[in-house]
Amino acid sequence: MKTLTAPAKVNLALDILGTRPDGYHDMRMVMQTVSLCDTVAVEETAEGFELRTDGDFIPAGKKTLEQRAAEAFFEAAGLPMPGLRVTLEKVTPAYAGLGGGSADVAALLRILRDAYAPEMSAEELERIGFTVGSDMPFCVRGGTALAEGRGEVLTDLPPLPDCWFVLCKPDFGIPTPSLFALVDGGELVRRPDIGGMRLALEAGDLAGVAARLGNVFEEVLPEEYHEVFAVKSRLLELGALNAAMSGSGPTVFGIFAERETARRTFEALKQDYRQTYLAVPVKKF
Repeated sequence: MKTLTAPAKVNLALDILGTRPDGYHDMRMVMQTVSLCDTVAVEETAEGFELRTDGDFIPAGKKTLEQRAAEAFFEAAGLPMPGLRVTLEKVTPAYAGLGGGSADVAALLRILRDAYAPEMSAEELERIGFTVGSDMPFCVRGGTALAEGRGEVLTDLPPLPDCWFVLCKPDFGIPTPSLFALVDGGELVRRPDIGGMRLALEAGDLAGVAARLGNVFEEVLPEEYHEVFAVKSRLLELGALNAAMSGSGPTVFGIFAERETARRTFEALKQDYRQTYLAVPVKKF
C-alpha cells in the first residue's frame, strides 16, 4: 500500500474575467496549498476499482473522479490498469471551497505516477488531472501559483512567507453554479490586485500579500450566506492580517503573522464553528 497526504487549497485571490465560448469561465487566481489534508492510500487488488472512504462522498451509479483519473492515467501511460483499491481518510470538509475532492484525486495521480510511470513529467500529470477537473492541475503541483484559463495555465510564484491560517466553514453549502450566474448577470467592481500580490510575494512581504486578499464571489454573495462576512469580521477582530472567502465558499480563512494569535483565534472560533482548522502554507510538491 502506498500513501500520500492530499493538502487542501485556498484562493488568496480569485477573479473572473468572463465567460468562454465553451461555457466555462476565464479565471485569474492566486492559489496556495495548506497543511489541512486528507490521506489517500492505494493498493493493488485482483481486479476492478474500489473506493473506500469514511464519508458519504461516493457518487451513486457513476464512475468516481478517482476512477476516471486512474483510467486516464493508465491510458496516457500506455499501461493496462490493474485492480485498485483507493482509501480516503477525510479531514478537509467537502463542498467548502477548499478543493478537497480535487486534492484527493491529485494525490492519487501522484501515487500512480511514482509507482507505475516515474518518468512521466509533472506537466503530463497535470494534463491528465485537467481531464477530470479544473482544479486538478494546481492540486497536482501545489505550492503558490497563478492560475489562469479555467485553472490549468499555471505560473509558479515565490512561496508565501511563513504564516498561519485559520480556516472556518459555516454549516451550510453554497451552490457554485448559482454564484457564477450572479457574476455573469452583473458587473464586478472590487477586483483583487493580483499584480500587487505577485510583487508582494516576490518581496517576501506577508502584510502586502494579506492586504491584497480578494474574491469576487463575495461581491455577489446572496444575503442568506452573509454569515461568511460575520466570520470574516471575527477573524479580523481576533488578529488576522486579513481574511477572505476561499473559492465559491463558504469557508473563510484568515492569515496570521503570529502562531499564538492564530491558535487563540482557532480555539475561539472552534467553539461556534465545528469545522474550524489551523494550518500553515505547503510548498510545491
